[in-house]
Amino acid sequence: MKKKIIAMLLSAGMALSMWACSGGTPAAATGSTASGATSVAAAVVEHKAIPKDKIKVGFLYVGVIGDEGYSYQHDQGRLELEKELGVKTMYLENVPETSDCEKSIRDLIDQGCNVIYATSFGHMQWIDNVAKEYPDVYFGHATGYMTESNMSNYFGRIEQPRYLSGIVAGMASKNGKLGYVAAMPTAEVIRGINAFTLGVRSVNPKATVEVKWINSWYDPSLEKSAAVELLNSGCDVLAQHCDTTAPQVAAQEKGAFAVGYNASTLSAAPKAYLTAPLFHWGVFYVQDVKNIIAGTWKSQSYWEGMKSGMVSLDKLSANCPAGAQAKVDEMTKKIEDGSFDVFTGEIKDNTGAVRVKAGEKMSDADQLACNWFAEGVIGTIPKS
Repeated sequence: MKKKIIAMLLSAGMALSMWACSGGTPAAATGSTASGATSVAAAVVEHKAIPKDKIKVGFLYVGVIGDEGYSYQHDQGRLELEKELGVKTMYLENVPETSDCEKSIRDLIDQGCNVIYATSFGHMQWIDNVAKEYPDVYFGHATGYMTESNMSNYFGRIEQPRYLSGIVAGMASKNGKLGYVAAMPTAEVIRGINAFTLGVRSVNPKATVEVKWINSWYDPSLEKSAAVELLNSGCDVLAQHCDTTAPQVAAQEKGAFAVGYNASTLSAAPKAYLTAPLFHWGVFYVQDVKNIIAGTWKSQSYWEGMKSGMVSLDKLSANCPAGAQAKVDEMTKKIEDGSFDVFTGEIKDNTGAVRVKAGEKMSDADQLACNWFAEGVIGTIPKS
């Protein structure tokens, strides 16, 4: 596991700003923190080891494992966990971001699960509620920021491969008009849009990225409708932060290109697909359960990048322009060796105001509270 720093340094004020950006309600101060830097330790509490043959791991998916995207990729992590450690697992699909989520978590506990992972941002409050009641069960929440003594949060620095995918998209665009199908106006989604746009404009300085919100993580119909709107407005390359391949299929039908998300989906739109930022959730799941078995588990806010293997850029398809691979290889090396950070200034927002000064890096706290669009983004951020 990578180096750890104390998470309690992140203030309740930061948690409030992040949650406000995501349209929710702040957590109670005790035991709940915002996630911060790499592999952040949230609390120092001793937990008993659980023998491998006594572990049963439950997963909650906001969509279905056949979505070829977000839930599919989490399920690949579950399968890797079974293969690597031989532990028992189970999963529930279509778990809503409502109080029904809490019922689903309790159902997993009733079925013997003593390790539970909730994988959608809107599951956060519900899993936190249950974690407080079951101190002997281990919990994890993907993409959020709350922790308890028995609950971690986890994510990947997907902005790194998003930036790289922006380079490819910017080189592929012929007219400099790109589109982005976006799920929810959370800090996670906003900074992903910004990272993509920064990558685009690093090779295509006058290009723009138009954003369409769908207010859903998983809705193939809405995803495709938004994609068609963008294509009809003249965009010749699409990117996405949503869970299915619908935008990629729409791009192919219109003779445009597309950047996927979460999983490698060349087969869904072979004439349109360029590449995709990928998650490798098994990197976290395997190590987390290993720590439980060893009795070394500690609550943490896990946020790792390309160097760890948690995230990557898919291999470039034959649809990509000449020179794209060389540029991606160059920037991948710089990201992994630390000589380049995606959010290094000067960075202006789309009103022209300087948000990150020249030579400075955007802090983790500012990234996690991001509520502005970078220069080149066309669109607005809905107010919660």
